[in-house]
Amino acid sequence: MVAVKAHQAAAFLKAPDPKLSAFLFFGSDAGLVAERAHALAKLVAARETPEGEILRFDDADLESDPDRLAIELETLPMFGGRKVIRATTGRRLNANLLKPLVQGGRLAATLIVEGGNLKPDEALRALFEKSEHAAAIACYADEAADLETLVREVLKAHGLAIAADAREVLLGRLGADRALSRNEIEKLALYASGKTEIEIGDVEAVVGDAAEMTLDRIPAATAAGDGARAVIECDRWVASGESPQAVIVALQRHFQRLHRVRAAIDRGRTLDDALKALRPPLHFKQKQAFATQCRTWTLDRLTRAQSGIAIAARAARLTPALEAALVERLLIDLARLAVPATGGRPRH
Repeated sequence: MVAVKAHQAAAFLKAPDPKLSAFLFFGSDAGLVAERAHALAKLVAARETPEGEILRFDDADLESDPDRLAIELETLPMFGGRKVIRATTGRRLNANLLKPLVQGGRLAATLIVEGGNLKPDEALRALFEKSEHAAAIACYADEAADLETLVREVLKAHGLAIAADAREVLLGRLGADRALSRNEIEKLALYASGKTEIEIGDVEAVVGDAAEMTLDRIPAATAAGDGARAVIECDRWVASGESPQAVIVALQRHFQRLHRVRAAIDRGRTLDDALKALRPPLHFKQKQAFATQCRTWTLDRLTRAQSGIAIAARAARLTPALEAALVERLLIDLARLAVPATGGRPRH
């Protein structure tokens, strides 16, 4: 019966209570959800003697055998330690399926569920927060301090230091998705192999290039309500050989920042103050358009948008063959959501 807030998650996961047998990771940062679920699964499996087996489950595993998940969770292993089950939510793998398992007492195996960006009143989140042997862990976009820690950890593992000006530029190019941020830092470390300190030129050469500005145009057009332009820019991006899932990450980052500013405004801050508080700061070329979007979007519609992005991100991971179509559908849906309820295009 544990609800772990985002800022408490790292400390909680260093030594989770052995009495807990079910964990839910949820939030807007899909990369962080997956990273923490993976790390917890390894930690829990390793503390068994002998080491527990880690199994993966999603909707496809339940198509032919709907009871398989329950059987795995409720059956004690004859040999080896307790199993660890990592499950990804979907159409079948939902709160209704998990409720009798999570509420039924301590499980024979450890259940780790990867969810989307869940609201406080959603059934799946409430189930894990209120159940005696369960915990729900929030995973949201990294703040500046989190990113600095990530940079330090990854570079230390490679025996690298980084100059102060290079660190500042690097932090400005990392953001909303933990997996993407980690990949960028790993790429930088590989590029700087053989050196002792990373310089600003290394960051400029490897982390972020002209393609990033092209990618930025996709969420900008989407949030402005111009679905046709967003799809065109997305098609160009994919045609150049880039991943459609990078578009989802860019959308997550953009809408998280919109949500953060809009929430600050609704709490009484001025738009200028809320924009100045963003870290990393907005590029000066993006500031006017972003400010317009902050005025146009309401907090409720931004929350709905983030939920839609999280659902699309999960679907794209499970069905990579359809990721381009899923992204295009997402762009159109989000652009429609940008239009105020009174009808017509957003005012600029």
